[in-house]
Amino acid sequence: MEVFNPSLYSIGLNSNIQLNRFGKNVYFGQNPIQDSFQSTSPVKLFNENEIKKMISQNTDIKKLLSENKIPIRLNMTELKDLAQHHCKDTQEIAASIANNLPQSLKQQVNIKNLKDGAMLHDFGKVLIPAEILNKNGALTPEEHKIMDLHSELGYQLLKNSGVNDEILKLVRYHHDNKQNNFVPDINLQILNLADKYSALTEERVYKEAFSPQKALTILYSEVKKGDIHPFIFNALVKSIQTKEVPQIVNKY
Repeated sequence: MEVFNPSLYSIGLNSNIQLNRFGKNVYFGQNPIQDSFQSTSPVKLFNENEIKKMISQNTDIKKLLSENKIPIRLNMTELKDLAQHHCKDTQEIAASIANNLPQSLKQQVNIKNLKDGAMLHDFGKVLIPAEILNKNGALTPEEHKIMDLHSELGYQLLKNSGVNDEILKLVRYHHDNKQNNFVPDINLQILNLADKYSALTEERVYKEAFSPQKALTILYSEVKKGDIHPFIFNALVKSIQTKEVPQIVNKY
């Protein structure tokens, strides 16, 4: 695999943008922004009773679970952990990517929908069995099939909850996007990349956290295949202000 060479891109190492990977502040220019789920999406959606109501109001959810032999069991612990860590992290990365886009692309971004979609993109994992979510090892093909249902389950759970259509699209298609996909939406492409970068650089039960360099190398291969828009990738590179960034640049 070709190692990502940041000299091909314009990396603003001296910018004021700082991405805090541990849930505190994100700085855009000189303005500190403290963001939280409470300020961007209805808190009630992460409530167990509300989720039970969503299931009772949508027969398609029970049908989907039944067809795939998934028991109706809410994994609230996993959902709340996702909200506090991966989803929050993805939200911050997505917002920072959006902020670093060229102006012509930035104007196409709906930042409110993007941030809400990032917080809700893995909502459907509340119905994925914990033994699959937390498996310490490779998933079987059948387990992969079940895991892949979380996007559709999230959409089905949220579609009658007052969430707007743009956010629902982000939840439903956040794993399906490619640069030339049938849903060529800038918000979707940003969320797709932010989700991938967050997942790669997080420690999980089945893998260690990848360094920013390794994560960017993996993602750069997708840029070359046309699966990630180069301008959106470049915006991610600009946004990364962790200690590893100078090491990446100085290596070349």
